[in-house]
Amino acid sequence: MKRKRYFPRPQPAGATRPFDTAEEAWFWFMRAHQARRDGRRFEAGGGMARPCEADDVYLAALSLVRAGVLKVLHLRTLLEFGARDRPPDARLRDEAWPARLRDEAWPARLWDEALDRMTTVLRRKGILA
Repeated sequence: MKRKRYFPRPQPAGATRPFDTAEEAWFWFMRAHQARRDGRRFEAGGGMARPCEADDVYLAALSLVRAGVLKVLHLRTLLEFGARDRPPDARLRDEAWPARLRDEAWPARLWDEALDRMTTVLRRKGILA
């Protein structure tokens, strides 16, 4: 049986800068994810070293879903509006949602709840300032 080889990930040379908000970290993850799907290389913040990998932000959200702190609808809202690269605006109507949820007020509430709960986890991991 072939022996597995482990290689350490290169650490950024210099000081890292944590994110100010969970929303900033989420949009950073979504841009990195989109770049990966498009086959492009993601330059993290224009040379700005971050204290984590982009997937760490998603894994924090996923761990909250598994623990029952967030619902799947929270994660769906984060993914959908993260792909749009904007937070939901409670003043707008969105035809993509079911008829009873067309106002963006409902997704805006889910967005705020999810990011509020993610803030604690991300701060504990040193991803947020």
